[in-house]
Amino acid sequence: MELNHTIIWCRDNQRSADFLTDVLGRRAAHDYGPFKVVDLDNNVSVDYHSTDEEIAPQHYAFLISDEDFDAVYGRLTDKGVDTFANPGCTEPGFN
Repeated sequence: MELNHTIIWCRDNQRSADFLTDVLGRRAAHDYGPFKVVDLDNNVSVDYHSTDEEIAPQHYAFLISDEDFDAVYGRLTDKGVDTFANPGCTEPGFN
């Protein structure tokens, strides 16, 4: 068995998918029903679904190479996105 996809609830699925594809350097998301789908290397996708309902905090981790890490971190920094070294968001930056 393998994970096929996960759905991330968000306010604007296009904006959210565009953010992820830009930061990770991926192809543009494609449509699948109400979803904007971002394909990853291991045949898993991140499927964004817009909602006006309350959204609970969520945590997702992406395993990337050391070479890709510097580029991804640079794109986040360029966008002014706060980053943290832990999921509890108590250690700013990365260690």
